[in-house]
Amino acid sequence: MSISGQSGVGKIRLFHDFLGAEVPEATNVAYATTAGGCTYSIGDFRLVGDLADAADGGLPTISKASGYARLTGTDEAGQGMAIATEVCFSPELNGPLVLEARLETQVLTARNIFVGFAGTIADLAVEPLTATTTTITKVVPAIGFLFDSQLTTSGTNWFMPYLLAGDTTQTSTDVVSSQTVVKEESDVLRLEIDSDGGARWYINGKLEQTVGAGLAVTVGTLLGAEVGVYGTAATTTDVDIDYILVEANRDWTR
Repeated sequence: MSISGQSGVGKIRLFHDFLGAEVPEATNVAYATTAGGCTYSIGDFRLVGDLADAADGGLPTISKASGYARLTGTDEAGQGMAIATEVCFSPELNGPLVLEARLETQVLTARNIFVGFAGTIADLAVEPLTATTTTITKVVPAIGFLFDSQLTTSGTNWFMPYLLAGDTTQTSTDVVSSQTVVKEESDVLRLEIDSDGGARWYINGKLEQTVGAGLAVTVGTLLGAEVGVYGTAATTTDVDIDYILVEANRDWTR
């Protein structure tokens, strides 16, 4: 009698801690090209964005306890920089999905920060979601944490949007967290997505939001993870990142 089955590494774990080696600074060089013998892979992740824009500083490490890198984006509205994966995670086949990051802001104005999963992550990084007053608008299907200085009601809080392919907008007051973004203070953001399309948002260990099965994501649609910072005006944007973690299960279907 023969027994057939799968064997191998089942758990997918991508992690990068910005304590340690210098990350190449990517200024004035387009993505997917080389400069000085370097390509822009950041550990298990990739650095995407408008690197040919002189305002983009890339991802240089900075002197700060625990080790941080400063993701510096563009001074153009809607464009920026992101540390990301490929769009390769299916909630249905790879779930549960986890994205966790610890980050800190130096300035709270003129910026859009997104931490989460998106249905499209272009090499020329464009914000997955944008916002005005109390409306969050989908650019691509996305789920995660959002800080956008263009929101006016509870505008300094973290928001927890989830916009599927069939959605257009979401009211910010429906997805606002209890926690305020404070400059020069770090927050740990953790998103968990189940294989049934439900999700949970945690900030600094506190469960802030739960969305039921089938409501947070479309389970059969591939997603990519990212931490990104985007411009809202002609002001250079940045965010400091301590670490980023992505976890998933391997798809063993044949």
